[in-house]
Amino acid sequence: MPLFILAVIIFIIADVIIRYTIKKVNDKKIRKERESILEESINIDFSKEAVTLKRAEVPNPKAKILCVDDEDVILDSFRKILVLEGYSIDTVNSGPEALSLIKSHHYDFLFTDLKMPEMDGVEVTKQVKILRPDIDVIIITGYATVETAVDCMKFGAMDYVQKPFTEDELLGFTNKSLLKRQDRIQKQLKPRVHITHLSEEEKVNVGEFAIPGGVFISEGHCWTGISEDGTVKVGIDDFAKKLIGKIDDIEFPNLGMNITKGQPLFIIKQDKKSIHFNSPISGQVAKVNHDLGDNIESLDYSTYQKNWICIIDADKLDSELPQLKIGKNAVTFYQEEIDKYTKQMKKLLKNDDSKKEGFDIYWGQLENLEEKNWYIITSEFFKK
Repeated sequence: MPLFILAVIIFIIADVIIRYTIKKVNDKKIRKERESILEESINIDFSKEAVTLKRAEVPNPKAKILCVDDEDVILDSFRKILVLEGYSIDTVNSGPEALSLIKSHHYDFLFTDLKMPEMDGVEVTKQVKILRPDIDVIIITGYATVETAVDCMKFGAMDYVQKPFTEDELLGFTNKSLLKRQDRIQKQLKPRVHITHLSEEEKVNVGEFAIPGGVFISEGHCWTGISEDGTVKVGIDDFAKKLIGKIDDIEFPNLGMNITKGQPLFIIKQDKKSIHFNSPISGQVAKVNHDLGDNIESLDYSTYQKNWICIIDADKLDSELPQLKIGKNAVTFYQEEIDKYTKQMKKLLKNDDSKKEGFDIYWGQLENLEEKNWYIITSEFFKK
């Protein structure tokens, strides 16, 4: 074996060993810090907030949890198991104390026992979902009360965990619940639009609509960016990508073809369905981004910057550019489109019982539409 190759192999092995050693040292340090936090929390007086409150806060917690149970042994288990895993934990012995805390503190989860003397878990669940519907409630139940725990889900509880539980069972359940919560929040797009100044390494937040500074937006939801050489990059905007969801293929325009503003420029494909996006400007296609075609999933990261679809050598930029939206005008346009889209979707889904209580815009929402409704929406918003 050549010495050079041997040296490279030795270097790689050494690097892996060093990284592993550093990780083990850091993990051990973090665990010791969490153990000390756990010990200190027992001796702190929180009686001004709640008489029975015991608090264990860790830096940058995975989630903040409030646990209420009249059995101290259950609460001790939650603290000892979950704090070491990186969760911040508050525990109290009664429902009224828990409700008092959620009025003044932010929690991701509330674990509540079903059988408690002053206020049972059913009532705690009802009150929490009224006061703080953003907090996920999980029921702590014994075998004999599983049916009641399931009934609590009708009042908004996320799930239930059955006691007695092992350390691995509680850890697995809590981590799984956190993933479910994060996935749900990620999919719920709040209709908030803002101008960003992202580098190519930064990700556009999934939970909001973003328009990079200096980018022009067309009525058909293509973005346009003017390069230093006077050519124009064109791609699909954040609004289009987030509502469409997964993209299976892109049909690029022909290199050298002449295009007039408003004519079909490229096609986005999802399964057997397709959307024709019209050109925001007139000119000649000077370059096509085939690298994007080989790496379509990069659009999940961002539709802007290097993820352009084609470059056009524009010939009517002076007259056509003012017809596009930029800055505050683009934000206003997005907000109007969101309102319009919401009304249109409510109309299409009026017979869907799952939408009667409200309507949320979420990532990839169009994927779940029937083909007829899919074409109604895509024609309304993207073929302009």
